[in-house]
Amino acid sequence: MIGSKLLVIDSDRGMCELIRTYFKNEGYDVVEAYDGQEGLDSFKTYDPDIVLLDLMLPKKDGNEVCRSIRAVSSKPIIMISAKGDVFDKVLGLELGADDYVVKPFDMKELLARVRAVLRRCGTSEAIVDKDVLRFDNLEISLANHELKVRGEHVAVPHKELLLLHFLAQNFNRVYTRDQLLNKVWSFDYLGDSRTVDVHIKRLREKLQGVSKRWELKTVWGVGYKFEVYPEEKDEE
Repeated sequence: MIGSKLLVIDSDRGMCELIRTYFKNEGYDVVEAYDGQEGLDSFKTYDPDIVLLDLMLPKKDGNEVCRSIRAVSSKPIIMISAKGDVFDKVLGLELGADDYVVKPFDMKELLARVRAVLRRCGTSEAIVDKDVLRFDNLEISLANHELKVRGEHVAVPHKELLLLHFLAQNFNRVYTRDQLLNKVWSFDYLGDSRTVDVHIKRLREKLQGVSKRWELKTVWGVGYKFEVYPEEKDEE
């Protein structure tokens, strides 16, 4: 998106320069950092709209940087790495990345992914009902980007919040992974359905044991649903 602020954290200065030149020509404002600690410092001072984060960094590696950013912010992160194994991709998503791009990549593809992530994170709140959803020990607000568990604020990435809000808003209804990708990630998502599993896993870790009146449930062979139980279930 024209005018968006992009932070590139990569020890390869040539790669940083290539990304900076390309994205500046597309109307982006770009800041570079060449190690993990510098990247975290730049994140605090620059307040970017999106982060491009390499995994193999000096001082603090990309996974540590991603974890530190996710502890304080839901700003979108795209990991860019030469590590293309499924394990590395899943780990990156589990730590809170919104997308994962394997090097070498085409700049047009990277631009498309950045635009897609910004579009999802920047417009979803405007098209989804902004009312606060309230369940036992749980509040979900898209308007304020807030998740409250037992009255306490819980840090949550933007995509996890959207996924939880969508399922809770349509409680007791089952959705397939492809349906969730379409509804939450939008039709232009360039990843695969496994990212839904990763986000569900992270949400369950945050919501484990919170209430007996609802559950983020797997319907085997179909997909997922936010199931709300009658109050009688509390007595079981």
